[in-house]
Amino acid sequence: MKKDRKAAVFILKLFAGVFICLLFSCAALSPRAAARSYAVSGEKPAVDWRSEMRNFVIAIAEAAHKTNPGFELIVQNAQELITSDGLPDSPVMSDYLNAIAGTGREDLYFGYTADNKPTPGPVSKRLKSLCDIFVQNGKAVLVVDYCTSPAFIDSSYKLNRQNGYISFAANKRDLSSIPPRPAEPFNKNDESIERIAQAKNFLYLINPENFASKDDFIRCLAATDYDAFVIDLFFDGTALESSDVKTLQYKKSRARRKVIAYMSIGEAESYRYYWKDEWNKGLRQSRRNSDRVSAEKFDSAAPEWLKGENPAWKENFKVDYRDSEWQDIIYKGDNSYLQKILDAGFDGVYLDIVDAFEYFENGEKE
Repeated sequence: MKKDRKAAVFILKLFAGVFICLLFSCAALSPRAAARSYAVSGEKPAVDWRSEMRNFVIAIAEAAHKTNPGFELIVQNAQELITSDGLPDSPVMSDYLNAIAGTGREDLYFGYTADNKPTPGPVSKRLKSLCDIFVQNGKAVLVVDYCTSPAFIDSSYKLNRQNGYISFAANKRDLSSIPPRPAEPFNKNDESIERIAQAKNFLYLINPENFASKDDFIRCLAATDYDAFVIDLFFDGTALESSDVKTLQYKKSRARRKVIAYMSIGEAESYRYYWKDEWNKGLRQSRRNSDRVSAEKFDSAAPEWLKGENPAWKENFKVDYRDSEWQDIIYKGDNSYLQKILDAGFDGVYLDIVDAFEYFENGEKE
């Protein structure tokens, strides 16, 4: 009997030990335990790149609204930022939503895999589920499909109108022309536009290289009846003047329209006014052996926040958008990009490369 009792006690102790080990293992896997482990080890939690980008956009909005309370921000792509984790059924990030007037979405129905090719159905469905959140909250959704065949162009406008989106079927990926189809803006509207959400159509033309001069560019655009323009602040390196923007703010019918300036906030562009000559030394040295420049190939003359070159767009470089120097360039001070847009009298700004958070989430790999 004693042997049996000893065996029973041994088995109980063994089970108790296993149970305690399991408890500690589960605790180690819990979020709270993970937080405690950072405190013990001294390591910092991983950067929440999505929250950092939301905060960046909100700060730009706050700065703009101090000068012009009616100034509107439209954020291209990165629809995942509208909810806490990028899923359509998750909580909406209200501070971010309140800071913007709408979202832009490229390739919703055409152009995702290649220009003039239908976007895969599951991709369209996922993107639409996020775009619908903006519409449900009274925000504009501006869709840019890249297609040239008449059937695809017509289908793009039809599908986007059914969704309550404002759409533009671009005939060129570099956005350098007014498409010949349709001859008049789709869903032409003779009413004045006070908010971008009221627009029925828009023109996205940020590369005016095919126009002979700035005057030619202004004249051609002013002669249209689009409800809104998304254009670049600069023509051939020179910023548009307030008189140019004022001319563009009226349709051929003389009704008021919105004129929105394009601005990239997730990438630095080597052809912009803020680019410094000493940074080019690193570019020239790097291109002796490579057509593209990665972050580690910059020399000491370039700022640390300047990262790898976009493989799809030469002379465009990802940036650590948390850096104060980059934020100074974008929205802080009299010489900031945002202030130049405000001084020119634009109605709003169209923020691009907001999805730069993906670059950092992927370990600075495209």
